Amino acid sequence: MSSFCSAVAAEKTFGPFSVDDSQPDLIVLNGEIDVGSALNFRRILEAAPQAKAVALNSPGGSVQMGLLIADDIHQRGLATYIPKQSGCYSACAYVFLAGTARLADGELGVHQISSQSADLVGAQLTISDIIDVLGRFDTPAEVMSVMFKTPPNEMHVFSAAEIERYHLDRTAEALSRETLARSTADLAMTRQGPASALSEASLPPNEAPKRPDRIAIYTGLDLFGDDIDARRVAEAGDCAQQCAIMRGQCKAFTFNVNPNIKRGPNCFLKSGYGRVDGNAVALSGMVLGGAQADPLPFTIGTIDPHEALFDDIDLPGGDLATGPERQATTPLQCRLACIDNKRCLAFTYVRARKECWLKGTTGTPRAQKGMVSGIKTPQSYTPAKIIDLD
Repeated sequence: MSSFCSAVAAEKTFGPFSVDDSQPDLIVLNGEIDVGSALNFRRILEAAPQAKAVALNSPGGSVQMGLLIADDIHQRGLATYIPKQSGCYSACAYVFLAGTARLADGELGVHQISSQSADLVGAQLTISDIIDVLGRFDTPAEVMSVMFKTPPNEMHVFSAAEIERYHLDRTAEALSRETLARSTADLAMTRQGPASALSEASLPPNEAPKRPDRIAIYTGLDLFGDDIDARRVAEAGDCAQQCAIMRGQCKAFTFNVNPNIKRGPNCFLKSGYGRVDGNAVALSGMVLGGAQADPLPFTIGTIDPHEALFDDIDLPGGDLATGPERQATTPLQCRLACIDNKRCLAFTYVRARKECWLKGTTGTPRAQKGMVSGIKTPQSYTPAKIIDLD
């Protein structure tokens, strides 16, 4: 009990912000920017007076709160960093752009503001605030142009070429990419989704401990895609062995544990870690090299295709857009579209019209023939076991 209490005491949390006593110079934003976030950020600043950088992983949220947080970051001269495979979208982008030094190793996404209100004057004032604040951060005009041209139901994620072209990365001598990456490796990455745990990045050679090659085993996790072979085997252990003997080529596998699948392949060997997805009938393994650390726990939003899809159920209201998702013409594609959309909390698929409606709120379920609905829930994953291959 004492060790648990001391571990809890070592971390201070205010809303989506946290700081660990072992790394007092790093504040972590992990989650939505809501109406209380600006106040919570000032609370975390008081709790972390030595802070030099803020690591970002957020789908966005309140525009005004994002601008207030950004203003505080700019005035304090803090650096901002999006760790690899994390994402900073919508209102979070204002926070990133406020950094005196800033680095985007993960995704940076922008779009127009959205509102449920028809208050045109209010919207214009908000846009004016955005232009004023971003102007003080020396934000390139091209970035603001992209932001205001991208519809609110879409997201423009800047490519590596755009980040370089628009000078979105801005380093300072005291806060290089290596410094920020090292400072966030142990703390921020434990909270920021699958890629932190499933990254293939090796430790620096002088810091890499000598470890045997290993396979980290996850239950209920599907590594979708990157298949180099598909075969049928008797059990999951056989699938892991098939991957292990292909060292250097097979980096991961997924085994379908559904006993009702009597024919066809159930073992999928992969050249990479693929798309990380929750699936109750999947067991997956990730091959780790000697220079790679053991993966940390991570949390992702999931809509399990076997346990979280509900036939003949509608979730009325809360639509993210005025029309259906055009790229999703089946319930499973609709499920993936919701998972990929950081703002999506649920979906309803209309079978008769092949329409996929993404939802920003879950609404009250009601019985409705011919519809399929699913609700996104956070699911945490940690290796069930790690097997040494040597």
